[in-house]
Amino acid sequence: MKKGVDYPFLLATGALLLLGFLVFLSASLGLLAREGGASFSSVATNQFLFGIVLGIFGAFVVSRIDYRRLRPLALIFFGLAVLLTLLTFVPGIGVELKGANRWLDVLGFSFQPSEVLKFASIFYLAALIANLRKEIVTLRGLMPLASILGISSIILLLQPDTDTVLVLTLAGVSMYFLAGGKIRYILGLSILAVGALALLAFMRPYVMDRIVTFVDPARDPQGSGYQIQQSLIAIGSGGILGKGFGESTQKFSFLPEPIGDSIFAVAAEEFGLWGSLLLLLLFFAFLATGLRIAARAPDLFGGLLSAGLVILIAGQSFINIASLVGIFPLTGMPLLFVSHGGTALLITLLEVGVILSISRQMRKS
Repeated sequence: MKKGVDYPFLLATGALLLLGFLVFLSASLGLLAREGGASFSSVATNQFLFGIVLGIFGAFVVSRIDYRRLRPLALIFFGLAVLLTLLTFVPGIGVELKGANRWLDVLGFSFQPSEVLKFASIFYLAALIANLRKEIVTLRGLMPLASILGISSIILLLQPDTDTVLVLTLAGVSMYFLAGGKIRYILGLSILAVGALALLAFMRPYVMDRIVTFVDPARDPQGSGYQIQQSLIAIGSGGILGKGFGESTQKFSFLPEPIGDSIFAVAAEEFGLWGSLLLLLLFFAFLATGLRIAARAPDLFGGLLSAGLVILIAGQSFINIASLVGIFPLTGMPLLFVSHGGTALLITLLEVGVILSISRQMRKS
C-alpha cells in the first residue's frame, strides 16, 4: 500500500500556484494597453490550460509512479534532452528571438527545451552521484559530475542562455555538497565559475551591461538601467499594503516585461510589503518542505533528486526576486509559478510530481 504524499509540501505548492496565477492575471491586463485584448486572452488561456491544468495532471500522474523505477532511464532522459535542446540551432525548427535560439516550433507549438534539459540534468546527476557513492569525495569522482554540468552549460551558453547556466550550476554544486563533496573542490569550482563569468562578460556586452548596471543602477536610466529603475518605482509605490489587486500602473506602459521577469514588481505594487513577504515565505516553505523530503528519502538517489529539484526551482525564484530589488544583477529568468511561460510551469509541476513521488516513500522521523 502506497503512503500519501507530503501535505505541507503540497500545500506550499498549491498556495504558490494559486497566488501566482492571480498575480499573472492582473499583470496580463497590462497587455490590453499594449497589444490588445486578443493577446491577453491568448496568454491567459495558454497559462491556464497548458501550464496549470496539464501541469497538475502531469504532476498527479508522475507522483503515482515510484521514482526508483525511473532511475535506469536517467541517462536516456538526459541524452534526449540534449538532442532536443540542440534542435534549437536547426533552421526551420529552432526559433530565433531577440538574438537567442531558445525555442522550438513544432506544428505551430513553441516551447523552450532548456526547461527539459535542466530537469534531465538534475535527474542524471542524482543517479550518477548515487552510483559513485564514496568516490564522490575524490577528484576522480568529481570529473563525471563536472562533465555533465559542462555539457549542459556549453549548449545553453551557445543559445545563449547564461541565466539557466547559473541556476543549474547552483543546483548541481548543492547536490555535490549534500552528497559529501569536499569544500576545497567546491571552492575550486567557484573560482573557475567566477573566472568564466568574467571572461563571458568581456565576450558578451549584454552580460557586462548587467554587471555594470547592478553596480550603478542609475548610470543609464533610459537604457540598460531602465528595467531596474522601473521595477524599484513599482515596488516602492506599493508601500506597506499595496495599491490593491489589479491597480498597478507600472504594468501598463513602464515595466518592460510585466508578465515575464518583472512580474514580482507588479505583485509588490499591488500587494505591498506584506504581500511580497507572503510570496517570499511561500517560496521558503516550498524550499524547506522539499529539503525535508530529501532528508527523509529512503535512498541517496531520492534524497539528491528531491534536493536538486527543489533548489533548482526555489533558487531561480529567489534570484529573480533579488534581481528586481537590486541585490543581484538582472537575469531575465521568470519567476516560477507566477511568470508567463507554459513550458516552464508545466515542467516545474512535473518536477513537483517527482518530489511528491519521493515523499510517498519517506522514512518516519
